[in-house]
Amino acid sequence: MSATKNNVYSVSQLNSEVRHILEGQIGKIWLNGEISNFSSPSSGHWYLTLKDAHSQVRCAMFKGRNQSVRFKPVNGQQVLVKGAISVYEPRGDYQLLLESMLPAGDGLLAQEFEALKLKLAAEGLFALETKRPIPNNIQRIGVITSATGAALQDILHVLARRDPSIEVVIYPTQVQGATASHLICQAIVTANQRMEVDVLLLTRGGGSLEDLWCFNSEHLAHAIYNSALPIISAVGHEIDTTISDYVADVRAPTPSAGAELLSKDKGNKTEKLALLLSRLQQGMKHYQLQQYGRLTQLSHQLQRHEPQRKLQQFEQRFDEMQMRLENALQHKFSRLTLRHQQLHNRLQQRSPINTLTLEKQRLGYLIERFNDASKDCFKQAELRLAQAAHKLDTVSPLATLSRGYSITSTNDHVVENANQLSNGDVIHTRLKQGSVTSTVTDISTK
Repeated sequence: MSATKNNVYSVSQLNSEVRHILEGQIGKIWLNGEISNFSSPSSGHWYLTLKDAHSQVRCAMFKGRNQSVRFKPVNGQQVLVKGAISVYEPRGDYQLLLESMLPAGDGLLAQEFEALKLKLAAEGLFALETKRPIPNNIQRIGVITSATGAALQDILHVLARRDPSIEVVIYPTQVQGATASHLICQAIVTANQRMEVDVLLLTRGGGSLEDLWCFNSEHLAHAIYNSALPIISAVGHEIDTTISDYVADVRAPTPSAGAELLSKDKGNKTEKLALLLSRLQQGMKHYQLQQYGRLTQLSHQLQRHEPQRKLQQFEQRFDEMQMRLENALQHKFSRLTLRHQQLHNRLQQRSPINTLTLEKQRLGYLIERFNDASKDCFKQAELRLAQAAHKLDTVSPLATLSRGYSITSTNDHVVENANQLSNGDVIHTRLKQGSVTSTVTDISTK
């Protein structure tokens, strides 16, 4: 998908396009770095950052992959990882989805060897069509090896036994150490400049992977590939395999076997058959590498479209949101706890217990005063009532009646003057005990 100035992308489309480009062109890589920001949420996935002195990159290793890791990663640990470049689309961050993890140093050389082998195979340095045939009539052999090594003695012994007429030109060089690869390349260049031999035999005896590492140089691989002279690689023992073996025109399993391939005797047909078998095996290895590269490419294409990748994206986003939620809840809980403590302290400082105690004492004092005042008030009221009753009793008509007087009334009016009555009026007289009703027959105003 090519972009023009008239195309307008959404952010999601841009991140998706970048992810497809990175996954399709870079693919799987090996990476060495220091672990930081390692986290392992409840989902079982791992999230970490790999860094060196100047840069860092985010990484994710999902549960199905990290179960094969035999150690628990910790921050600050140096590791060697293998993974595929991808993009976490929700944030637009590119990341490395890890498939394997090893402590730094464990298998590092082996991983570098495999990575270089795949790279050179993809560049075509192992292609069968580029292999040069070994000359039929060899008169002079150039041997690139250590002048003091046992391999040289074995080669000279085999050539002397099988075909003493063959001349040997030795291009002495180091075959072990940090500078050995460069020196071997110089020897190949020198032999091509002189053009004094028919074929070159690149060889040394067996050893560890570290001892043979100079034959796994990318620079040496290109030097062998660009050589005008055919080159036979006879490095180590039969079980040892180096990059020079794949790039060379022919691989011999041992230095002695390489010398035998370049010499003729009665068993020449057997040797030719072995040579053809070696080329066939080499061709099969090259074919396998090509098919492996093709399979890797198809695997990358499949990974770009597989639903698992989307699911991993969602799982990673879920884990991220879960961790953010947990952090937010923890922060909120801490704030509430602090607020509760502050309010509790303020409440303790302003506790109403003392105020209530004082008010209770004051209330008791007021109640006591109220009771005393009530008693005084009742006594005074009782006294005033007794005085009023005495006064009332003094002026009461009943008291007057008790002294022998009576009260006469007519039509509900007290008769105070005889002029108020007329003959025939009915009057009522109230006595101390009882009353009398009379009819007026005679009135005297005197």
